[in-house]
Amino acid sequence: METELETKSYRQTAWILLVTGIIGIFASIELIIQKIAVLKNPDFVPNCDINPVLSCGSVINTEQASLFGFPNPILGVIGFTVVIMFGALLLTGVVLPKAMWLGLNLGALAGMVFVIWLVTQSLYVIGALCPWCMVVWSITIPIFWQVTTDNLVSNRLSLGKSVSEIIVTLKWILVGASYLIIIALIFVRWQDFWLK
Repeated sequence: METELETKSYRQTAWILLVTGIIGIFASIELIIQKIAVLKNPDFVPNCDINPVLSCGSVINTEQASLFGFPNPILGVIGFTVVIMFGALLLTGVVLPKAMWLGLNLGALAGMVFVIWLVTQSLYVIGALCPWCMVVWSITIPIFWQVTTDNLVSNRLSLGKSVSEIIVTLKWILVGASYLIIIALIFVRWQDFWLK
């Protein structure tokens, strides 16, 4: 028998996965389109080149943009398709087995680790920010925290009673704190540019 908290978390997870998955797949496809345009014409200026800091063109051709030998957005298209599928299944009332939930959580954790790596690479190695990539970062964060808290609330995952309760209680604070850390790092990294 589901508790009221489990039911609320389940519905919230369904909508968050569906909406963020759609946004993520759109951003990933847009990055692929920009990458193809740059490959066809090296003089092409991507639509997300806004200024010297916010510049997809500075990021698209780096090694980090194709970490596994192909453009990273291909992973986004695959991953966000899975996220959309999960959201759609949950909205139709399908009860997913524990293994699928834990697999989704593992995928969300891998996405979060990848985002952290991409943030550090963008800030401290590449020296530029890709706006479409930042859209992907911004939605990977709530996907990770929402799936994790849903698994904790439903006892599919346990991190110990006190840690689990803290994460569930502070989920949106953790999402906000994740954003604030990235924004602060971006501000500090380019404070001369922002404050001129």
